[in-house]
Amino acid sequence: MPDLILHGARMTTLDRTRPRASAVAIRDGRFLRVGDDREVLALAGPATKVIDLQGRSVLPGLCDNHTHVIRGGLNYNMELRWDGVRSLADAMAMLKRQVAVTPPPQWVRVVGGFSDHQFAEKRLPTLDELNAVAPDTPVFILHLYDRALLNAAALRAVGYGRDTPDPPGGEIARDASGNPTGLLLARPNASILYATLAKGPKLPFDYQLNSTRHFMRELNRLGVTSVIDAGGGFQKYPEDYDVIRRLADEDQLTVRLAYNLFTQKPKEEKEDFLNWTRTSKYRQGTDYFRHNGAGEMLVFSAADFEDFRQPRPDMPPNMEGDLEAVVRILAQNRWPWRMHATYDETIGRALDVFEKVNREIPFDGLHWFFDHAETISDRSIDRVAALGGGIAVQHRMAYQGEHFVERYGKAAAAATPPVAKILASGTRVSAGTDATRVASYNPWVSLSWLVTGRTVGGMSLYPPENRLDRESALRMWTERVAWFSNEEGNKGTITEGQLADLVVPSRDYFGCADGEIAHIASLMTVVGGRIVYAAGDFATHDPPIPPAMPDWSPVRTQGGYARLADVPARDALVQAAGCGCAHACNVHGHAHAKAWAANVPAGDLKGFWGALGCACWAV
Repeated sequence: MPDLILHGARMTTLDRTRPRASAVAIRDGRFLRVGDDREVLALAGPATKVIDLQGRSVLPGLCDNHTHVIRGGLNYNMELRWDGVRSLADAMAMLKRQVAVTPPPQWVRVVGGFSDHQFAEKRLPTLDELNAVAPDTPVFILHLYDRALLNAAALRAVGYGRDTPDPPGGEIARDASGNPTGLLLARPNASILYATLAKGPKLPFDYQLNSTRHFMRELNRLGVTSVIDAGGGFQKYPEDYDVIRRLADEDQLTVRLAYNLFTQKPKEEKEDFLNWTRTSKYRQGTDYFRHNGAGEMLVFSAADFEDFRQPRPDMPPNMEGDLEAVVRILAQNRWPWRMHATYDETIGRALDVFEKVNREIPFDGLHWFFDHAETISDRSIDRVAALGGGIAVQHRMAYQGEHFVERYGKAAAAATPPVAKILASGTRVSAGTDATRVASYNPWVSLSWLVTGRTVGGMSLYPPENRLDRESALRMWTERVAWFSNEEGNKGTITEGQLADLVVPSRDYFGCADGEIAHIASLMTVVGGRIVYAAGDFATHDPPIPPAMPDWSPVRTQGGYARLADVPARDALVQAAGCGCAHACNVHGHAHAKAWAANVPAGDLKGFWGALGCACWAV
């Protein structure tokens, strides 16, 4: 007898033997039957929960091939997210509201997930603007991997003064008297940005549990059902994994998580992996929380950070020796790995090492792959395929495309990365976000980028030959990700026997306009047969979650991606008054925030509102 039946739907299963269905029956966390309403409803018993999806479309649950949920969850409740906010005026109004409720010694942090080009004003706030909004509360704003903005209170909190030296690879901008201005520049790596952020207060353990649950709920709200966690700088193993491990033990994970181990310190990488291969077993865990191998950092000498405002960094001469020592350990222990690599020059040198090790210790089906690979060449693609590897791309160019074009030109950006070519070559490839610091965690922004070739700022990057059709893009976020976590045949499609993960999107992904893809959210998300998020007509099925902790958390009032509609009406009026956008809406004038907060008949809070022709969605 099924535990759950969903029927009355238009399901895209991505199962080539049965591409369409209207109903599914789920038992013990897996799809028991996929078919039409008549045959599936006949399986219902007295204890079966039956839900009519009222003609809504259904897709397989979305899988992010590269994100940082473990690190992000520890901090999510402390972060003010500018992801998806369309004007700097709105962003600064959010910041002002948060400053007003944040108690000392806490900071207000905007930690990535946005680009200056997404704002109507096409700029970041000035330091004077930050100091005017927050004269006493520390404010830290991280922009991509290129810079951070600190107000005067934050400079005092971190102790940066006239005598503070610039760290290697970073710059503390100074005024004519030598005093720090509050601008930190990554030249060429982001270590100064990470190290400065790490000086801020941390949440207590119980609050981190709550924070991680809220971050997973935000991912569920956007249809994400599983991720591969790529580790992260300043993320300690095993200490920083205690929170996610506790949630896994208590069956509170609402996102499946396969985690990679990221080396901890420069020049100690070999010791890390010798220790970890002795004490950890590849694939140990469950379908909800499982070890996935090494990376994305294997050795620090091979880390080519992608700050496109800076010249491409050349890796040092010791890169090959460092990398070979680690890859030998991994190959001997049959551990897969992933390797951060932005530029083809780094990829080519790494492939030299991989090919050398493979001749002595055959990889024989190890699921290894490069991450990012923005400028990978045709020759390198062929070499990856010959070694049985893969390429995991992320939508970093959606946030940094303008900066890439400024440095390298429009022609160079036309196939950066060459997604369609990689796909056509038969090389294993999938998609993700690299959230939360470089790009947003919103999967629909990535899907929009793959389909339209446009940045979040509206620049057209790719010609038609480097864009994907919608089904191919969706497979990059579902079926194709399964190889990268060694779960082929276990998830990624709506198929009998596979893990029962699916999403009911707020719009028809295959039927909506190109410009609407990035605005899709979820009306219902199911993971392992459990409803983990529900909204709109299905809100009665939404499982409860404790309020975000602490009580001043931005999540309580301003939420996640583009959640301006959660702003109280009185604050929305203040926000609307500060609108600095170029064009008034035909219906609401410049009162966009007030309009977004209204109770409108739309599945998406900022969508096109029917015959009225409201243009608030385009602000």
